[in-house]
Amino acid sequence: MLFLKLFKESFLFAYDALRQNRTRTFLSLLGITIGIFTIITVFAAVDTFRGNLQESVDKLGSKTVFVQKWPWGGFGDYPWWKYMQRPNASLRDYEALKERVTLAEGISYQIGLSNRTLKYRSNSIEGVEISAASHEYDKTWSFDLSEGRYFTEGESSSGNAVCLIGADIAEGLFPSQSATGKQIKVLGRNVQVIGVFAKEGEDMLGVTADKLLLLPLNFARNVIDVEGDNYGPQIAVRGKENVAVEDVESELQGIMRSIRRLSPVQDDNFALNKTTILSGQLDQMFAIVNVAGWIIGGFSILVGGFGIANIMFVSVKERTNIIGIQKSLGAKNYFILMQFLFEAIALSLIGGLLGLAVVYILTLIATYGFDFEIVLNIGNIIRGISISIIIGVVSGFWPAFSAARLDPVEAIRSK
Repeated sequence: MLFLKLFKESFLFAYDALRQNRTRTFLSLLGITIGIFTIITVFAAVDTFRGNLQESVDKLGSKTVFVQKWPWGGFGDYPWWKYMQRPNASLRDYEALKERVTLAEGISYQIGLSNRTLKYRSNSIEGVEISAASHEYDKTWSFDLSEGRYFTEGESSSGNAVCLIGADIAEGLFPSQSATGKQIKVLGRNVQVIGVFAKEGEDMLGVTADKLLLLPLNFARNVIDVEGDNYGPQIAVRGKENVAVEDVESELQGIMRSIRRLSPVQDDNFALNKTTILSGQLDQMFAIVNVAGWIIGGFSILVGGFGIANIMFVSVKERTNIIGIQKSLGAKNYFILMQFLFEAIALSLIGGLLGLAVVYILTLIATYGFDFEIVLNIGNIIRGISISIIIGVVSGFWPAFSAARLDPVEAIRSK
């Protein structure tokens, strides 16, 4: 009950300070408001961008390892020409991995041709990515179909002239009609559309199936050199659900070294890439952004903290005789200290809540006005309130301690 009484009186005193000295209090709280606004805005933006980027990374598959010529994440001190001399992932590698890998849910060989133009009668669409893959593509990539079906095993092995297309391709070439069953010319050959990928929208890494045209690998083999460097051949290996991706990577490394007949003293002449490489780079980037947010917001909070302390010193001076009367009536030192400390916390909370309110309004504007969703989660709200309380305690302690140490007789005589 004493705690609730102190809390209530402190908020009333804080409200009275706001009412009687609006300009002074507003300017003092402005630092807290700006500081909380800056810090929470940075954290909310980082969380939103991190979530969106992580969704993009997860599309590649958290359990998937890519056997490729070039490594992700930069080359370090390793000479680039050694990477250039590496062989591409080959069909021989793919067939050997299919026979020997035990920890994989699916293995597929994939190539890609970017920025192509497709036409159907008078309609055309640019920027299409043409990809060809072996039959287990559906086990190594996650996707949904809005209409039609995936390749049958017979179509994949025979290299039938069939394809799957993205939603943007379907809308661009076949507006207001079903795309399945239509024929389009791809790589100089007529192919039949048997399915359409569900609409995804482009994510922050540009990963989307909306402009993807997928062919059976054995069809593409009859038209182009699927092992050529121009088509970026890769082998995607998705591990089983109950198997750690590190175990899949370790098994792949041993098998690939055996396939490539590398001696123990020779370096790998292949790269095993996984999404954790991208996630690690994202974590480093966002850690720097978080530090910048703390620094920028910290200066504002520091100024706001001095403002709170100034208000409290003025409040102690204005209520010195009241403090003396309270002490003469038996009020303990801790009661006086807690009274002023709670008042400082209340003032700081008001500034922090104003900052959070501004952030919330901006998230609504961004979400509904610009169709860009920024998430203000409960963690960031708690962080903002916690920072406000800490600043209130730090800024208000010395004024409250000074008030608690006042001599009651001298305090009553003061004017």
